[in-house]
Amino acid sequence: MTVALEDRTVTRRGSRLAGLAMMMGGAASNQTGAAIGAHAFDLIGPSGVVAVRQFVAASVLLPVVRPNFRRFTWAQWWPTILLGTVFVAMNLTLYTAIDRIGLGLAVTLEFLGPLAVALAASRSRLDLLCAAGAGAGVYVLVLPSGSSDWVGIGCGIVAACCWASYILLNRLLGRRLPGLQATAAATTVAAVLTLPLVIILVVQGRMTPAALAYGLAAGLMASVVPYVIDLLALRRVPTGYFGVVMSVHPVFAALAGLVLLGQVLALHEWIGIAVVVAVNVVAVRQNAGRG
Repeated sequence: MTVALEDRTVTRRGSRLAGLAMMMGGAASNQTGAAIGAHAFDLIGPSGVVAVRQFVAASVLLPVVRPNFRRFTWAQWWPTILLGTVFVAMNLTLYTAIDRIGLGLAVTLEFLGPLAVALAASRSRLDLLCAAGAGAGVYVLVLPSGSSDWVGIGCGIVAACCWASYILLNRLLGRRLPGLQATAAATTVAAVLTLPLVIILVVQGRMTPAALAYGLAAGLMASVVPYVIDLLALRRVPTGYFGVVMSVHPVFAALAGLVLLGQVLALHEWIGIAVVVAVNVVAVRQNAGRG
């Protein structure tokens, strides 16, 4: 009995370590892909990168998942269409924010979305303190002034709202569609929505091989790889643990911006990122403990 229990403990620990390694790799891939995609901003703009990214993700996921669209009911279709629209809005506002205020700041602002979802689960005193802490962290991160890029900051906040919507729609679709069908179908919707933009870029001659290469890398590293890794990791680790590890995204974003884009953050920006990450860890652990 004792040996069997020890074996299960070792297996569970090994599974969690494997899940941790996968999630860290997924976060690094996601933010590296976003940084690589930023290199195409001068060629096709943030919206062009978003369009190429949707087509890359759809071209990979559709043949693998093969969702049967003809069997979708309206109860499955309407949240799928909304999720596809959220994909476009989330990526477009995030990439616009990256272009204006940098990768680290943009992703940290976007990260307020899942943090808000975690805090909305209750109204405890600790959750209120976490919300206040997140607000303080964002203030330190941005240090608002007359010279602040309010359009970039606003786009980061809209991206946060979209990420919160993404989480809620995925929860709903997770009960209505199996596996990755919802993701594959929503990515297809996003590709259709951005098709006019791709056509315009091709007609204008701006869809160069370099732009396609950057967009391809962004699509694979920031969409396909994280989708698959997140799915596999959630089979190995509890959702609360998953939420805590997701806190590395702003840190990886800041590092990717520094290494690949030469975006050096000021001390107050690093402090703001650290506060937001710490608040998320506390909030997720608190809500996981209630579950």
